[in-house]
Amino acid sequence: MLTLYFSATGNTKYIARLFSKAMGATCLSIEEEADFRAEITAHDTIAFCYPIYASRAPLIMRRFVTEHAELLRGKKLAIFATQVAFSGDGARSLLDLLPSGHVEVVYAEHFNMPNNVCNLWPLFRRQSKRGIARRFARADGKIAAVSADMQAGRVKRRGFSRFSRVLGKLQAPAWLRKGERIMGQNLKINDNCTACNLCVSACPMRNLENEQDKIVHKNNCTVCYRCVNLCPQRAITVFLHQKLRWQYRGLPPGVRCPSVLPKAKP
Repeated sequence: MLTLYFSATGNTKYIARLFSKAMGATCLSIEEEADFRAEITAHDTIAFCYPIYASRAPLIMRRFVTEHAELLRGKKLAIFATQVAFSGDGARSLLDLLPSGHVEVVYAEHFNMPNNVCNLWPLFRRQSKRGIARRFARADGKIAAVSADMQAGRVKRRGFSRFSRVLGKLQAPAWLRKGERIMGQNLKINDNCTACNLCVSACPMRNLENEQDKIVHKNNCTVCYRCVNLCPQRAITVFLHQKLRWQYRGLPPGVRCPSVLPKAKP
């Protein structure tokens, strides 16, 4: 089994690595320098892990799947989507990129993880350290259940029901999906930026560049909020440009969540 993931600020990375450890799967970020053609060809089952934006996979993951669509023909897929609340058919939506019957989905699940969208209050609120740790702990438990199911050959497809598809469309109408592009072009670097280049090296889309000691963007944003949450000066905002009050950095240092993972079967 091969796990391929995109993670903006660590939530999906946590899920992908935990699942891969439980299942004994090879785990790769789609940002890595790897021979993905060879990896996909060599594995029968591919697990895709990604965060949900407007009830679908982020632009960077959609491009990756589209680019490797032919190699996925006949493969078995497990799809894991991380979300703040409930996306409806966030896991199922990945299949919109592939022809009907192109793959066999053997498992699909949604994971509620902490909010990393730090400038859309009150729609997305900041969570307490305890609340963040609780979500990670629940993810541990769900991964344990998922791995047990898959090892036993049980097939479950969260988000594939008709109700889920209707809910997904209601949450992500055409105007909101178009808004992803608008938001990505509406990125602002404020005057307090020190051009430390942390955002340049961290951007998964290579959207940010340093031009004469000034950070500029190239309108190629996947709206992952990585730069917004990492900037030491809190100088970057997306869409809404009020001053940031907080940033999301994943599971807080010194805060642990219980691991209940079973050992993977050989």
